[in-house]
Amino acid sequence: MSTPPDPLAAPARETPKATDESAPQASPRRYLIALAAGVVGALAAFYTGLFTLLATGNLPPPAFTNSLCIDEKLSFLREHGAVSPNLLVMGSSVAWRHFDGAAIEQSFPAIKPLNGGFCGLHVNQSAYAADWLLERYSSVQHVLMIAAPQDFAGCQAKPTEVFDREDVSDYVNEKASPWPYYIRYFAPGSIVNNARNIKARRSNEVQLDPLVFDRFASGPLDTDKSRSTLLYGTPDPLEPECFEALGELAERLHDQGRQLTVVSTPLHPEWKAKVDPDGNFRKAFNDQIAAALDDTHATYWDADSEWSTEPSWFTDAIHLRWSAVQDFTSAVMHHLAEGNRAAISDAHQDSTLAAVQEDAPPAQP
Repeated sequence: MSTPPDPLAAPARETPKATDESAPQASPRRYLIALAAGVVGALAAFYTGLFTLLATGNLPPPAFTNSLCIDEKLSFLREHGAVSPNLLVMGSSVAWRHFDGAAIEQSFPAIKPLNGGFCGLHVNQSAYAADWLLERYSSVQHVLMIAAPQDFAGCQAKPTEVFDREDVSDYVNEKASPWPYYIRYFAPGSIVNNARNIKARRSNEVQLDPLVFDRFASGPLDTDKSRSTLLYGTPDPLEPECFEALGELAERLHDQGRQLTVVSTPLHPEWKAKVDPDGNFRKAFNDQIAAALDDTHATYWDADSEWSTEPSWFTDAIHLRWSAVQDFTSAVMHHLAEGNRAAISDAHQDSTLAAVQEDAPPAQP
């Protein structure tokens, strides 16, 4: 018969289990080595992918703005920096698409144009981009802004600083290596999406949305195709902040001894009949531009009302095909000279205007 345990006795001690000294022990050093190896491996894989895209012609530019057409324009300016323009075109896609520098150069050799238009910009952003371009191109004497009503909405919601000026200046002006910017502006999803079609867009295979530049940095829509719809519906309300940005730009340019001309781009006749049949929206647009430029030395031409168009000249509600742009550009230059006769004889003589003054082509009725 077994003896019952003594409740007052001290509990028996458990024999400690033997440890396996051969088992791996975690250490900070090993963790850091593994982490560094992972980072290096990821970077190697990322850059291998970039170099593969470069070799096949499918590499998008660094995503300074994460807008492919803007970033591609910055890359173009980087590769074509040795110019000294005296006329700078600015604005959104209607400025980028609607100016034929060759038509100007042929008629007026003294005019040295550069198209500084970037797609998708609101007026406050266009003014920001213009300030950066004017620092780069100190030879500019005249700024021509080609604008659509759609550019004058959304200025309050959209950040004015569309790109980092220091980074973009280093990349474009100083030709800094592009590779670090793919990490600084890390956007793998955008790279993959853009890589799928950038080669076709660069070769004009996507004719309604190409990324082709002429030597003046314009982006011709050189196609007979049109979109299946007008694409643009009822525009957002015009914002006072947009017109304030325009007025402030006009004042800055005057202080710099430069002239500003604003031109409204032609709009599709069917879009106007559908969206603004009574013309009230366009009248408000014109009135607010005129008010913004009042008491400045800038001038405004309402090309939408005064320059006749045909529906077949458009690819959508606001974009002209290239076959119509040469005539539009000539009409713009005529009105640039006609509307600025006083500026030519002013103390701040504008040689770009003087060059077109005597033999500017007649305006289209």
